[in-house]
Amino acid sequence: MNVIRHQDAFSTSTRYRRGELHEFEAGGNDFIYLVAAGAIFALDEAARTVLANIADEGVEHGALVAALCNQGHQRQDAEDLIRELLLVQGIVTDAPAARQFSSPEAPPTDFPLQALVLNITSQCNLACTYCYEFGSDKIATPQGKPKFMTLQTAKTSVDFLLEQSAARKAVHLTFFGGETLMNFRLLRDVVLYAENQAQQSGKAVTFSLTTNATLLNDEIIDFLSDHHVGVTVSMDGPPDLQNKHRVFKNGKGSYDVIEPRLRKLIDRHKSRAITARVTLTDGVTDVVRIFRHLKDDLGFHEVGFAPVTSSEKQDYSISDPDMNAVLRGFHDLADEWLDYALRGQMHGFSNVSETIGELTQGVNKSHPCGAGLGLLGVSPSGDLSPCHRFTDADSHTLGNINSGIDAEKRGDFLARGHIGTKYDCQTCWARPLCAGGCHHEAFVRYGDTGHANLHYCDWIREWTDTCLKIYGVLAIQKPEFLERFAERKPMT
Repeated sequence: MNVIRHQDAFSTSTRYRRGELHEFEAGGNDFIYLVAAGAIFALDEAARTVLANIADEGVEHGALVAALCNQGHQRQDAEDLIRELLLVQGIVTDAPAARQFSSPEAPPTDFPLQALVLNITSQCNLACTYCYEFGSDKIATPQGKPKFMTLQTAKTSVDFLLEQSAARKAVHLTFFGGETLMNFRLLRDVVLYAENQAQQSGKAVTFSLTTNATLLNDEIIDFLSDHHVGVTVSMDGPPDLQNKHRVFKNGKGSYDVIEPRLRKLIDRHKSRAITARVTLTDGVTDVVRIFRHLKDDLGFHEVGFAPVTSSEKQDYSISDPDMNAVLRGFHDLADEWLDYALRGQMHGFSNVSETIGELTQGVNKSHPCGAGLGLLGVSPSGDLSPCHRFTDADSHTLGNINSGIDAEKRGDFLARGHIGTKYDCQTCWARPLCAGGCHHEAFVRYGDTGHANLHYCDWIREWTDTCLKIYGVLAIQKPEFLERFAERKPMT
């Protein structure tokens, strides 16, 4: 551990106890994950001695220094180690302030925008049974509102993003639906407009979209590749799983329609990675089989999984036994991911990659994501929302692209979503990465965007521990591989 020297003196009677930390072992080495700092430390003999000597009732400063000296450490080195552990809150004093819950500060009220999600249409040519936008758990109120975004609204959105991004040098536009490609002509015109406007503003702009792939053709694929538009395809696996919920309005499965289009997309679009996003539902839980098909058979560069968002019990909800099976599959893929990483290769299981990225960057979240903060959703009418999942939901509107952000509504949303307001999270060691979970899922499940997603707590802790162990092995055996994850990705 690096020694940081301070001149402060502590009384020999100052009493210490453990700070908030999570201990884990990886590759034969002991580590701690420090909650207050969102940091990972490999423990040397001296640090292990400190933690071992701090029992539940705590230990006095003098006794702790003596224990270290008895192991052959110099007194000054012992004092320096204690100060460093205090600095990162690996240990804390019994002072009242040290016993208070530690959470990240709230972001400034004028936090600059980084990304907009343009819902360029609310229409879709599929009728996926679990769809959060049109299904039984929908919160949107689209009656009487435009179904397709106009070019003027889209251009105003681009100008709004560039203006509200303040000093940021780069911004991001995501295109969403409905089915995004039902409004491809608008998407094409907006990309060209945004590239021109960004250049005049001295900023860089990047693009991405989500699609069900049913409308892909040569013209669209070539445009997306030429303009470096990242593509995420919503797809649930091989034919029997894809066709279970992702169906056309006549009930016919969509796999046979999208399969040849996907192969052409992956073959011709070379400027950005092509990602699959899988929604796990009842009966669609064999993550290893799904991954093999999407990654190895079809050729997706990255595959990510997320359980379906649902209220208490829908026909498509995942049961507890199925969630346990999902986690076992995640562990199998995580083991593969580590084997690839030790060879210096990317594996493609994005659930590991994203968590490793956050651990590498020392993320300590005040909010679960950028929703309402650096990211906003824009509906076809121009209404602003925290993200695309709240599009056209009147109860979650945060303003309009023409009149600007409603600061009071935005402030209320962010205040309720801050990790410091979530009582159930205050004793959880995984909160720096989770921060209580998705706002939209919390609203669907509990009726409150600021509620912690308690139904996933154990799952999140176990998965975070798995990724910490992967990080620990790489930190010892292949540290250069972690450097790939040091740069934060744009909000998409």
